[in-house]
Amino acid sequence: MAYRNLTDTEISVLQANSCWAEDWQHVCVADGFMPNFFHRVMFYGDIRLGAFDKNVEVSKGFFKHSGITGATLRNTTVGDNCLIENISGFINNYTIGNDCIISNICTMETTEGATYGEGNLISVLNEVGDGNLIIHHGLTSQVASFMVKHFHNRPLKDAIRRLIREEIERTSPDTAYIGNRVKIINTKEITNTIIYDDCEISGAARLSDCTIMSNPNANVYIGTGVICENSIISDGSSIINSVKMQDCFVGEACQISNGFTASNSVFFANSYMSNGEACAAFCGPFTASHHKSSLLIGGEFSFYNAGSATNFSNHAYKMGPMHYGTLERGSKTASGAYILMPAHIGAFSVCFGKLMYHPDTRSLPFSYLIAYGDTMYLVPGRNLTTVGLYRDIRKWPKRDMRPEGARKSIVNFDWLSPFTVGEILRGKKILENLREASGEDVSTYNYHEYVIKNSSLRKGIKYYDIALRIYMGAVLKRHAPVEPTCNEGTGTWTDLSGLLLPTSEEERIINDIISGEIETTQGLTERFEEIDRKYSEYRWAWSYRMIMDYYGFDSLTEENVERVKRDYVEARRAWISEIKKDAAKEYRLGDVEEDVYNNFNEQLDREVDFENQKLYM
Repeated sequence: MAYRNLTDTEISVLQANSCWAEDWQHVCVADGFMPNFFHRVMFYGDIRLGAFDKNVEVSKGFFKHSGITGATLRNTTVGDNCLIENISGFINNYTIGNDCIISNICTMETTEGATYGEGNLISVLNEVGDGNLIIHHGLTSQVASFMVKHFHNRPLKDAIRRLIREEIERTSPDTAYIGNRVKIINTKEITNTIIYDDCEISGAARLSDCTIMSNPNANVYIGTGVICENSIISDGSSIINSVKMQDCFVGEACQISNGFTASNSVFFANSYMSNGEACAAFCGPFTASHHKSSLLIGGEFSFYNAGSATNFSNHAYKMGPMHYGTLERGSKTASGAYILMPAHIGAFSVCFGKLMYHPDTRSLPFSYLIAYGDTMYLVPGRNLTTVGLYRDIRKWPKRDMRPEGARKSIVNFDWLSPFTVGEILRGKKILENLREASGEDVSTYNYHEYVIKNSSLRKGIKYYDIALRIYMGAVLKRHAPVEPTCNEGTGTWTDLSGLLLPTSEEERIINDIISGEIETTQGLTERFEEIDRKYSEYRWAWSYRMIMDYYGFDSLTEENVERVKRDYVEARRAWISEIKKDAAKEYRLGDVEEDVYNNFNEQLDREVDFENQKLYM
């Protein structure tokens, strides 16, 4: 924008309106500047002012003319048609965009050494450990997961930190700035904070060394009493009601509210935090905590609902209206049963606590652990056939509140994938080996220190087999029955906080970062996006081999494809039948109204529509 010096007439009007300047020659304005809308303004240092020729809507139906009243500005640029009023302290070293409203605040300034929250080294998973994660504006759940997972790989760690440092040096401004259409009212202090377009801040106590990445399609809201320091807030998030946050990263469309406190933690993609506390926590996509006594500390969570230590009753809830109290991975039911879910329904991993995270049980996914006295019973595969899982499969995609342009973290919602199905295959093999070693006539089986009843083992094998056949048939619906053209994906799979990928691709990324093939943080993000685009191709390579091994096929002939289809239909019907039994059990307990129960059964009856679709497309 072109600026000019004030005319003598404009200076006279400003002085008549009780305005003062340290040096009027350092106050420059754009064409369209209107001095009659400036009152009681003091100018220090270099000042740049835009045009002020429009009204501004400060509340619905209430308009004021743009201008500045009752403010002290130093080394500040103000864009077109802003309304700035009642600044009790000052605005110092700031660039303000167009059409902003800044009213009833104390101070807003950039000081020497400002970082805007960028480059902040924190330690997650270990609150007293060495820093293993660097906060920066380009952070995604995949990049964060990758950094934490490979923290002990020194060459990789050094290379990633160099990429991030170079990106920060390239993009860091000399002074903080505010984007266009930003509204800041009734706020005490804003220091060293960059605020992107269309953000609203109302009643915050202090924002210090932060970056708030709002945008027109996913604006950020910061509410009453919030104290936020050394942190970055992403698109579409809201931080309200006296939240206290330090050294944190908040991803897209997260909600942090009601006095929640957090330090050295990260939250990604639709996480919801209220009342409790987080310290050194890695909260992947769809992590929820809303009890006052909940403390998420030093753990990895995602698609997870954290209850309090004594109140898990709502986590057993299944058929009523959907909310964050539904049965989810890592929860504990009212009956005292722990749920051993796989580490993913499009997620990074789940912290089950010391009891649930025992390595011996991780190869038996979708299972319950139930304690009776000193005995711990393992019920393998039980959660595969519950109402809770059925609803979870369908609800998570609907709860993604991120607009298309603000989905930086990748979230794969497949509940059956090479990652989870690989665990199911291993779990089924473990149960079959137990049965072979101890026979079929024993009453219980011992798996490490856990007890598995005979009936539970038989049902576990049955449930796992149902899931395998559903998966194989569903994959064939999406792929022509031809031999894969690539081998990528045929080995083991892993999960980087929402991204499902072959382990071989993760290893390739490691090598490419160390060698310099990946030269920027953007290049790393693009590599993750490329892998996600190829997910279907990788999945088919893995699934083709699985189908061959499971059935003993030499090729996918028309006859063999038809067999997979018949097994798929039969398995789906068996699955729905088991879910209906679980729903009927809930109804008999008297916790569900009859119309809710009937509507749910009607929904299950419509599942036959999936069977009528052609086998592949």
